[in-house]
Amino acid sequence: MRSRKQIASIIAVCIYCVGLAQTAQAQNSKSGIQLTPRGKELLTQYTDELSSLNSEIEAALPTIAPDQKQAFLDARSALANIKPPTEEENAVAKKNYEKEKEQAEATALLKARALQTDIDKFLASNSLDSKLLKAAIIRNATPQGLAEFAQQGPAEAKLLEQLFADEALMKQILIAGGANGGEYGEAMQVYTAILEKSQRAREVGSIFQRLALGTAIHMPWLIGKEKGGVHNIVYRTQTTVDQVERYLHYEKAFLDGELDPAFQDMNTWECRFITDDPYSDEDLAWTRKMMQNYRPDHITNPDYKWRYVRIVKSDVPYVSPTSDPSLGTPAQQHIALGGICGRRAFYGRLATRAFGIPSRASTQTGHGAMCHWTPDGWVVCLGAWWSSAWCGPQGGLDFLLDSQAREHTDDYLQVLRAQWIGDSLGEPDVSIRQYGSGGGFWDGLAFYKKRAIVEDAEIKALELAGGMKLGESDDLLGDEKGEEIEIPESDKTIVFGDDGIITIPAAACDRPTNSTDKVAFMKSWDGGTQIHYGRLGQRPELIRYSVEAPAAGAYTLVADVATVSPKQEIILRLNRRTLIDISLPYTKGMWEQSKPVTIDLKEGRNTLMFTCRAPNRGVTMKEIKLVPAQ
Repeated sequence: MRSRKQIASIIAVCIYCVGLAQTAQAQNSKSGIQLTPRGKELLTQYTDELSSLNSEIEAALPTIAPDQKQAFLDARSALANIKPPTEEENAVAKKNYEKEKEQAEATALLKARALQTDIDKFLASNSLDSKLLKAAIIRNATPQGLAEFAQQGPAEAKLLEQLFADEALMKQILIAGGANGGEYGEAMQVYTAILEKSQRAREVGSIFQRLALGTAIHMPWLIGKEKGGVHNIVYRTQTTVDQVERYLHYEKAFLDGELDPAFQDMNTWECRFITDDPYSDEDLAWTRKMMQNYRPDHITNPDYKWRYVRIVKSDVPYVSPTSDPSLGTPAQQHIALGGICGRRAFYGRLATRAFGIPSRASTQTGHGAMCHWTPDGWVVCLGAWWSSAWCGPQGGLDFLLDSQAREHTDDYLQVLRAQWIGDSLGEPDVSIRQYGSGGGFWDGLAFYKKRAIVEDAEIKALELAGGMKLGESDDLLGDEKGEEIEIPESDKTIVFGDDGIITIPAAACDRPTNSTDKVAFMKSWDGGTQIHYGRLGQRPELIRYSVEAPAAGAYTLVADVATVSPKQEIILRLNRRTLIDISLPYTKGMWEQSKPVTIDLKEGRNTLMFTCRAPNRGVTMKEIKLVPAQ
């Protein structure tokens, strides 16, 4: 005769299987994909496999003290039952709510810690990983979704067989957040397509392999093969990016030394937020080259919160957005024409991703911002705090907590194992949208494990970079003055050629002698020193040069310049009397010569003073040539 415990287990398994069948039927009706006879066989296979794994996992779980478990569940329930005040309630009610919520959260964390004391040893072990990994993938992909994919043919079925036979690969994928939309078969298609094109991507553990896999799991729909992704959407990116070409673009850029030094150490999870930019490969390459010429100081900025993103502050005006295809690609148009918060945030993400820095949207009510990786943690740029933001479907606070906990690899694996147990048992997930709410026992425990990791490590979130003030205006922040640099004498020396040509390095000016709020001296990417006349600020500034002409006469003046917007000009004041307008080409950030103008120099000392009328756009200058007129 069976014991009550055995009978209860049998009933539980029956209910579980019925639930799987109902879920499969629901998914079938949602996806609109009809299973073939082979697909139905596969559905049964995956359903039975998940049921079997679930039984084995459940049998291996540690014994948990019922009173401690209940205390944790009660604490979470008490927290969930705290009702926030309405808009009409006064400040006292809101303050009381925050205090009560803070106390309830502390109690929940305390009860979770009491449980973790007994469970951490179990979660620290990898003995159950092979079962947990496979169960989590089947649960997230759903038996129905896997059957839909595998029924397409032997090649698709083989991809799933390869995935389930490779424990290390499954683990790498799940540690990195799983396949977008639960589309594990599609992710394997993308990953395999990249591996076929790149020998380097096959080097397991290398930055190339991590980038290939991150790209595949974040954008698992090959062009022309997207099905809509109805399964367990966690991170979803609708894209027209050719994932193989995008990966190859970054592989080449890295080998050519064009990416940030930190890129080579990015993990798979971080890599998924690099390659999914909606701008084209052409725009990514152009952004790198433009910044090397036009604003190399943004590339070498030691403050990672502003590295690359500073281009938004310095050169993307806050104006009503317009388009003009004659100005070039979308990226070239956006910097040339400017835009409001959304376009500026798009461009900030492009600037960071172009150099291999992970970046995400940080959408806020009525406002578009961004967040990106730094060596000290993720930071919000151009917008409000994490509590006001969400990254796709994921709330800002949830993303922040997850990114912080991930820095502690071994402890974070305990978080993941708790989540995988919850997935296997079919428990609901803790909401990624509503911070810490909902979810079953194991997933709830995983959430508070993350809280404990961050609290114990005393991890502090970085301050905002710019905030709403920058995101929605061109206001100065008070830190516009460029970095003081040491300028070699050779870059300050005017050269008089035997042919009569006078070459004036941009840094050979009498005034200013180093960076100011308006004029920035910077090291050129290809050597030497250049000057940037910035767009921000209403007060014009003079850049003055003194030239000792060997003889009086007419000279043709041209300057090597880089600009990112059309219809610009510099005003030249010659010897304090003559004013000359010099038209600047729209160079799209590349080096070109200005339109030649003829000036008359007197024998001996001459002064050339350059400025721009306010308001102005930025211009970068490398050198000026004075060629004797024929």
